[in-house]
Parts: sequence; C-alpha cells; structure tokens
Amino acid sequence: MRKKINYRYFDKLLFLAPLIIFLIGLASVYSASYKSGQTLMQILAVKQLLWMGAGILLVFLTVRFEYFKLQDLAWPSYFISLFFLALVLFMPARLGAHRWIGVGNFNFQPSEFAKIAVILVLSSFFAQNKLEYMPREKILIPFLVVILPFLLILKEPDLGTALSLVPILLAMLYLWGVRARYLFGILALSGAMIPIFFGFLKEYQKARLLVFINPNADPLGAGYTIIQSKIAIGSGALLGKGFMTGTQNQLNFIPERHTDFIFAVVAEEGGLFVSLLILALFWLIVKKGYTISYQTADRFGGQLACGIATMIGVQTIINIGMTMGLFPVVGVPLPLVSYGGSSIILTMLSIGILLNIRMHRPLF
Repeated sequence: MRKKINYRYFDKLLFLAPLIIFLIGLASVYSASYKSGQTLMQILAVKQLLWMGAGILLVFLTVRFEYFKLQDLAWPSYFISLFFLALVLFMPARLGAHRWIGVGNFNFQPSEFAKIAVILVLSSFFAQNKLEYMPREKILIPFLVVILPFLLILKEPDLGTALSLVPILLAMLYLWGVRARYLFGILALSGAMIPIFFGFLKEYQKARLLVFINPNADPLGAGYTIIQSKIAIGSGALLGKGFMTGTQNQLNFIPERHTDFIFAVVAEEGGLFVSLLILALFWLIVKKGYTISYQTADRFGGQLACGIATMIGVQTIINIGMTMGLFPVVGVPLPLVSYGGSSIILTMLSIGILLNIRMHRPLF
C-alpha cells in the first residue's frame, strides 16, 4: 500500500517564500517586457505564470515520494544531463551561444538541470563514502563529476553557470569533512590559474571581465549595461518609482532587463524596500535549506539540502552582485525572478526536494 503523506512537517514558509519572490518577479517581467498589441500568449509574464503553475505542481508531486529514492536516479540523471549538454552544442546559436534545445514552443536549457544532477551525484557519493576511509585516488571523483559538465557548459559559452558549480562542490566537500584550509587552498590554486583560463574565453567574455574593473573604459560598449543598471538601482531610492514607471526600464536603457538584469527593474520600480524584501526571502530559503541539512541524520539528505541551498544562494548573490557592479557580468539569472521556464522549473523542483527532505528525513 502507498504510504500516506504526512503534511504535518510541510514547511509552509519554505513554500510561500518562493511564491512571494515569484510574484514580485512576475510584475517586474511584465513591466520590462510588455508591448502594446501583444496577444495573451505573447506576453512573457503569462508564459512565466504558466511555468510557475507547472513548478507548483512539480513541488506537490515531489513531496509524495521519499527522497531516498533519488539516490537511485543520481548517476542516470547525471549521464543524461551530460548527453544534453553535448547535444546543445550542435543546436543553432541564439545571441551567440548554444544554450537551448527547442522542444515545441518551449526552450529547454540543459545547464539548469545539470546543476541538480551534479548535486544528486555528489550527494550520493558523499553519502556512500566516508572521508577518513577514502583512498587518495578516489577523492578525485567529486572533482571529475564537476569538471565534465563545467567544461561543457563553458563551451556553450555560459561562464556564470559553469562557475556556480565550484562553490556547490566546496560547500558539499566541507560538509563531508574536508578541512577549510584545504578548500581555501583549492580556491587559491583556482585563482592562480585565472591568467591561463582567461586566454580560453570568448572576446565578449574578456571584455565583460575587463569592464568590471572599470566600466567607464567602454561606456557605450561592454560597460554600457552595468552603467545603466547601476543608474536604475540608484534611482529607485527608498520606495521606487512605481510599477511600470521606471525610466531606465521603460525607455529601454537596460538590455536584457527581463532576464539577467531583472533586479535593476525591481530596484528602480520597487526601491530599496522591495529589494530588501527579496533579499530577506532568499535568505530565509537558504537558511532553511542549511537548517534542514544540519538537522538531517541521513547523509544523502543532508548533502542534498546543502547543495541545493548553496546553489540558490550563490546564484542569487552572483546575479544581484552582477547588476550592482560588484561582480563581472556572467549571465546568471535571478531564481524565480528572471524570465525563463527552465530556471523556474529547476528552482521549484529544488524547493520541492527541500520540502521532501524536511518531511521524510530521519532526525538525530
């Protein structure tokens, strides 16, 4: 007989926080992309709403089975994700990148789902192997698990998504028991390889990194977007200019404002108040993710929650920092806020897994 689902441990705040973030993002996507004369299905906010409907359904489907079963799907999902990451390189380029596979009217982005596949495999590996009994050569396996999708995603090119895999790995290694000084050593080694790594980047990626140091070096080229984004964020002041009244947004000064630079629209039209609200809600999600990880006796569930919390937190920090000029422009969407079906569905799947672990986990 099917085990009855006990919703006593269903974390309502963990479910509601993403919905509130999404509603703020939905208004911002509508403001950033609406054009007169559009049909209903041409309005991007309507498509975003439909994807969130699918995401909410996915959450309730996810919590109906015990998360332990995901361990059996870890390696199959990983190899399937590698297949699609390789396949996408043969798809027609869009905006100079090979990131999407068209499925009917839906554009599937394999790199989004590769992140959760990597987290599943790492969680399974760390759960089945104890660090103190691990042969030295086997310790390389987690790094190989990450480097294969890293290189494929970098080839698309998608520098931001590729780099987001690194802090996920480091956080899960730390939970596994690797000492912090070794992790800092890995970061230092990675930093030392930047000059070599820089030579393999595309010209526009190099330009983005250079204008991070000085956006005014190319104010009408590579530095244009970040300059306009900072103007929009600053002009929002405390309470913002109001819905659909942001001048930088409505006068089309901000490129990609419904995707990577959506936070500039949020800050300009909602001000510091709405911006801090979004940050507080993301903080709540990440904090709950780490709390679930800490309180879960099962090693697989603990690692899974840690990886997901890190993924959401890092992506949020990179995107918001990018729009404020604190990080280079690397093309990372803001979860639940930026326009995009793959990101919405992946994030809600991740929330569903966190809720599942919270409901089914063994406690210490």
